[in-house]
Amino acid sequence: MRKLFTLAALLIVASLGIVQLGSSLFSSARSAPRDEATAPEFSGISAWLNSPPLTMESLRGKVVLVQFWTYSCINCLRTLPYITSWYDKYKDKGFVVVGVHTPEFAFEREKANVETAIKRFNIKYPVAQDNQYRTWQAFGNEYWPADYLIDKSGKIVATQFGEGNYQQLENKIASLVGDHAPTARAADPDLGMIATSELYLGSDKNDGAIADAQNSAAGERAYTLPDSVPQNRFALSGTWNLAPDRATSSADGSEILLRFNAPKVNLVAGSSLPQAVSIVVDGAPQPPVTIDGSRLYSLYSGSSGEHVLRLKAPKAGLAAYTFTFG
Repeated sequence: MRKLFTLAALLIVASLGIVQLGSSLFSSARSAPRDEATAPEFSGISAWLNSPPLTMESLRGKVVLVQFWTYSCINCLRTLPYITSWYDKYKDKGFVVVGVHTPEFAFEREKANVETAIKRFNIKYPVAQDNQYRTWQAFGNEYWPADYLIDKSGKIVATQFGEGNYQQLENKIASLVGDHAPTARAADPDLGMIATSELYLGSDKNDGAIADAQNSAAGERAYTLPDSVPQNRFALSGTWNLAPDRATSSADGSEILLRFNAPKVNLVAGSSLPQAVSIVVDGAPQPPVTIDGSRLYSLYSGSSGEHVLRLKAPKAGLAAYTFTFG
């Protein structure tokens, strides 16, 4: 689960993309009392995808699930199979899902990129692009992903922040649409094998993530791998340009060395031109990964425990934003 910084951070959305306060592997849920405030209107939406523009007022009489998400967030992506299955199961019984896509990085503000992600993940329900964070702010939201369940009268009756609690949320949906509780039980994800938190490569949030011997400040410089890289840290080799939200390789053959404790590693990345980066984990070569559009890429899936990953970009222009795990 990702959490946004304070409201002041929202003011730099247009110039730097979105910043947020690290990640958490814990989920949180609460049931909202029936007398909670009416769900706020969608506000400042730059584009509606899969749907004409919607309003909360027009959705009265429907059961609505509003999910805040963004397409490079691994926590969000792991929730999508549940959300899409609920939509398919209950859409003919007065259930509506609205995915409010609120970007973290600047490239997630691009409509074409969001449209590509919608197709990739087979999302059929309406998606609202909340590029200016106005609907996010109207809900007082702080997390990716975050679910707000709204009853037919327009009241928020349950919320879910982060992953998990899928069965409880589906039971509530079924009850609101007048259906029987589902007989199949939805298992929550097992995240206990993930011991490394999200690691950002940009200068704004890489303090404590990059090896101590390396310069974490914004700017372009040559890096040399230190003698050792501590667990849950990374180090750079070659010439890299650190911007607030990413590190971009400025020379052919630049590398990243990562020590982590998890069974899976992902990288949010893009490249000025498509290129196949080489991946070596614990000395064993892995299938190369082609980086083209800006999105989340799976680098490794294997055994749990401590590992060392080395990524080498054959060409300059690799933009690396954040490592995520699990």
